[in-house]
Amino acid sequence: MAYQLHRISVLVVEDNQPMLDITKSLLITFGVGHVIGAQNGEVGYKRFCEYNNDIVIADWMMRPMDGISFTRLVRNDSKSPNPYVPIILMTGFSERRRVLQARDTGVTEFLVKPFNARELYKRLVQVIERPRQFVRSTDFFGPDRRRSRNASYKKYEGPRRRDNDFHNPETLKDIQEQQRKAHEILQRIRDEEGLDKSDRFDINSDSSGSEKEKE
Repeated sequence: MAYQLHRISVLVVEDNQPMLDITKSLLITFGVGHVIGAQNGEVGYKRFCEYNNDIVIADWMMRPMDGISFTRLVRNDSKSPNPYVPIILMTGFSERRRVLQARDTGVTEFLVKPFNARELYKRLVQVIERPRQFVRSTDFFGPDRRRSRNASYKKYEGPRRRDNDFHNPETLKDIQEQQRKAHEILQRIRDEEGLDKSDRFDINSDSSGSEKEKE
């Protein structure tokens, strides 16, 4: 099923500039209308408070503020414009203790590096199509991992549709231009790597080292 994503706003928080550029380009290629970038959790939270994005994609390992601390702010800070926003955490860690740590913080979904364009798109659609209900207790506020349908839980109803932003023909023209540029960037990367359209397009965390080396 194809989704019309041009009314969605996505914030990407990533301290590795090439990774940030590629992720933003992929989202634009998918048709996402508003894509905002931030170089770390501190900048990311300021951008989130400014733009009140529909979906957030954040890296785990960042400095000076990592993705876990960023998620805590979004979920619990009194200034957060939307504590229920879906947060997709990008990480090279897949160990159970890491997953539990992130879930206990309030992360909605995970995207394990390296990932390809299809996996990124799948996570994006998942948080739109199957929004998680939220639970609050004395020591936790975040998405219910059981996807419970108990009506007493506060439920995030999915990304807003920014209809008013797209009545202007100039806005649509700008989005088409962003998509064209994104296609050019991806094609240039494929040409440099000698890839054709059937090849997997992997996205790694950092060309200079693994996330474990950052730790």
